[in-house]
Amino acid sequence: MAESAVIFVLDMLVPFLKQEVNLLRGVRREIEYIRSELQSIQGFLRDADTREEREEMDAWVNQVRDIAYDIEDTLDEFMLRLTQLHQRHGFLGFLYKTAQFIRNCRAHIHITSQIHDIKVKIHDVCERRQRYGLKFLEQGSSSNSLHDTWHDLRGDALQIEEAELVGIDNSREKLIGWLLEGTSRLEVVSVYGMTGSGKTTLVKKVYDHQGVKEHFQHHVWINVSQSFKINELIKDMIKKLFGEIQQPVPQGVDTMDEDSLKTTVKEFLQQKRYVVILDDIWSIHAWEAIKYALPDSNCGSRIMVTTRSSDIASSCKEFYGHVYNLKSLAPEDSWTLFCNKTFRENSCPPELHGLSQNILKRCRGLPLAIVTIGGVLSTKEKTVIEWEMVHRSLGSLLESNDKLKSMKNILSLSYDDLPYYLKPCLLYLGIFPVDYLIGSSRLIKLWIAEGFVRERERMTVEEVAESHLHELINRSLIQVAETSCEGRVKRCRVHDFIHDIILSKLRDQNFGAIAVEHNTKLLDKVRRLSIHNSVSNVPQNKSLTHLRSLLMFGVDTIPKSNMHAFFSSIKLLRVLDLRNAPLENLPNEIVNFFHLRYLSLRRTKIKKLPKMMGKLQNLETLDLKGTNVRELPSELFKLQWLRYLLVYNKETIPDSQIIHFSGFYGQVGIGNLVNLQELLYIEANQSGGVVRELGRLSQLRRLGIFGMRRKDGPELCSSIETMRNLRWLDVMLQGEEVLDLQTLSSPPLLLQRLHLTGHLGKFPNWISSLHNLKRISLGYCGIRDDPLEVLQDLANLVDLILNQAYDGEELCFKAGGFRTLKLLYLCKLERLKLVTVEEGAMPNLEELNIVECEMLEKVPLGIECLTNLNFFDFAGMPNEFVTALNPTKIGRGQWMRVNWRERQMEAHSLQ
Repeated sequence: MAESAVIFVLDMLVPFLKQEVNLLRGVRREIEYIRSELQSIQGFLRDADTREEREEMDAWVNQVRDIAYDIEDTLDEFMLRLTQLHQRHGFLGFLYKTAQFIRNCRAHIHITSQIHDIKVKIHDVCERRQRYGLKFLEQGSSSNSLHDTWHDLRGDALQIEEAELVGIDNSREKLIGWLLEGTSRLEVVSVYGMTGSGKTTLVKKVYDHQGVKEHFQHHVWINVSQSFKINELIKDMIKKLFGEIQQPVPQGVDTMDEDSLKTTVKEFLQQKRYVVILDDIWSIHAWEAIKYALPDSNCGSRIMVTTRSSDIASSCKEFYGHVYNLKSLAPEDSWTLFCNKTFRENSCPPELHGLSQNILKRCRGLPLAIVTIGGVLSTKEKTVIEWEMVHRSLGSLLESNDKLKSMKNILSLSYDDLPYYLKPCLLYLGIFPVDYLIGSSRLIKLWIAEGFVRERERMTVEEVAESHLHELINRSLIQVAETSCEGRVKRCRVHDFIHDIILSKLRDQNFGAIAVEHNTKLLDKVRRLSIHNSVSNVPQNKSLTHLRSLLMFGVDTIPKSNMHAFFSSIKLLRVLDLRNAPLENLPNEIVNFFHLRYLSLRRTKIKKLPKMMGKLQNLETLDLKGTNVRELPSELFKLQWLRYLLVYNKETIPDSQIIHFSGFYGQVGIGNLVNLQELLYIEANQSGGVVRELGRLSQLRRLGIFGMRRKDGPELCSSIETMRNLRWLDVMLQGEEVLDLQTLSSPPLLLQRLHLTGHLGKFPNWISSLHNLKRISLGYCGIRDDPLEVLQDLANLVDLILNQAYDGEELCFKAGGFRTLKLLYLCKLERLKLVTVEEGAMPNLEELNIVECEMLEKVPLGIECLTNLNFFDFAGMPNEFVTALNPTKIGRGQWMRVNWRERQMEAHSLQ
């Protein structure tokens, strides 16, 4: 983590030296010295997290991190002073500058003194490293005690009896089938999952299966691990191969080089059918180092690997083989395993059932956690008081209880193995409450605002951040909770015990603080603060002048008396996330946060913004979704770095299906925000020229616009043609206006989502060229031409929604059409009388919804052809339609169509 702080400061120093240091005469040389020393320290920090001499090093690493923070503070304070000086204009500005001259002399002296002090500190810390003899470690070396613990537990996993295992039968049979069946060529079976998910235990039971033993001539189990040495690993393989046939190991093996060792293995296994287990592969490098020793003699040999990473699992499989994701245990299997470990032969006492379920919930199906906590509880008295104490103090027990501490160390290995750029991204998840569902879009914006994401060649910073998210998911450190129709991660979470480990590291590394209890004790120089439930959790006398990020979760009240004083004391803030906070007015002090990059007021009661929003020159994200803000101050359109502007509100009127929608009034000047990536939602009919100005926003990826009128059609088409990166487009018309979109001659070909609401007159034929389109929603369009003719050949369409969009009597889904469609929604198609599905149409459809199609009296003809359909929902349909689906009232004709497949389709009447 210290390396991340150092790299962040180095990135700050480069432009600072180029542009601003001439304003601080006499310190350039010192800043150059600081940068040079930080660059030399950077490489040393890269493997500091996995040192054997941790106690000797921790203090030194903390000093380096604190120095980096001090540099960051000094640079930010200087930029803030400079900006305040430049923001004064005219005669009053001249008077202010004159009055400030003497003060600025003092400020110059102060900043120069700070830089000198930092130079002295960094000189001392470099000398201390040499004095203590702290040296670079060789690649692959790390804490022996930690890895000894890891391998002790892996050894325990290999000794588990068959009767102790639960929930692995299906997984074991599938893996055995992959080993024994398939082609005669060499295949690789990769098993991946979160640390502690039971990969080693499962694969050992597969390896020991009698059918596997009899099928293969040779069998080898190799523990690879994080700190493998290729020569020792292959020597171990040779000894096991020759030991299996009770032959002496060839002479000279101990002195052979790597190539000779690999040749020995390859020659032994030529023309043999073998199975090799490579347990616990941590890197692609490990696989590349081993695989060339294992020959493919077309004898049906198999290699099975276990890993935490889905990327490594896929790389090992290469072109031939299988990948298996070992997921968490099901709730019933988790309970069985928990009871087996906790109560042995006895059942759970009734008075402990609720507490046991709550404790088990924290394990989230992770076998390592279930077995470890079950072992701890088995030694405790079987009383409610004892159980409740364990449940309440599980986080602290990770630090004190030997068994739980070992589990923590095992799970921590995954963190220690992360590259430097992913560590702050993972630690940031500790800012969120336990079990919190985190929106991936929100997380990516926060990472960028915090400065965790560095640009890469030919990639936007958002694409880099998304790659970081996927890398953490692939390493099984983040769990996917929800995906979109495009296959993107919508929401994610971290396992409870990973969250506990993150919180521990947050405290140890002074990365952030969580105010979750009344008067939470906070360390000095808090840089990130997450307030849970009540602002009274933060001590009133605590200085927060170094604060960079403030987030609130579940806060019900914010005393007005503290609001202005609180925001007046923090001037270096970069992130302010007040989502769901009970705010009605935004303090004017916020406009003084020059460094602010992220401001979220989502679902607050804010109605307007301060006029001087233009002072937030570094703002990148402004999230006003779910507020009543309708008009933006004109100063806001000066924010050249603004990338995300979300200003809209959707409310469903109670006891009705009516949705009230509002966005913000479009104004001239919106075209100045040339770096915008997302613009949701702008009302176009309030000001002339707004639609034309949108054409300047060529970087847009998401655009929502409503209040369109007939005359806006050509200009909208012209503007959209400039948005070559557009992925998401939502256009809503004004009242009964008819919008002509036919003039769009060059549509954005990267478009993945298209929502059109309102009268279109004619269906836009250019939609047929959108081959990346995943979802299309048409509402109240009144189209008379059959839209299926245009849509059926879209190669990637997953969701199709027609809501009062088609004015015809028949819809026919033709053979070969809609090959990727998974969801079909037909709503309020008032004249629709017949739906036909030809054989071969919609072969992947999973969900069908038909709502308020009052003329449709029969289930779609040919529905039995939809062999992957597993959910059929209808509501507000005529009695004839409902009766036709009820087998108790009529014969089985219609019902057989609905229940044609082996698993019965679910049919709900919501009338």
